Amino acid sequence: MGPQIDYDKCNGCGICVELCPTDVFFGTKGFGKTKGEKPVISYPDFCWHCNWCVKECPEDAVFLQIALSMQIAYSERPLLKT
Repeated sequence: MGPQIDYDKCNGCGICVELCPTDVFFGTKGFGKTKGEKPVISYPDFCWHCNWCVKECPEDAVFLQIALSMQIAYSERPLLKT
C-alpha cells in the first residue's frame, strides 16, 4: 500500500510529485502547465514509505496507508517499557 491523496484538500502544488524518489506520483500528460491540476498515484506499490510527501504537503492532503503487517515497523512509540 502506498500514499493516498485527499483531493478535497489538494491544491495541485505538485510538491509530492517533485519530492518522491520512486515516482509514485504522476501528473497527467501536461502536469504543471495547468494551474491547480492534481497529481495521481500511478505506482503505489513502489512507495518506500519515506514520508516526504506527507511531511511536505502544505495542505496535509497526502497520507500513507501502511499494511497492518508493516505497522509495527512504523510505530512511533516503543511497544515495551524498559
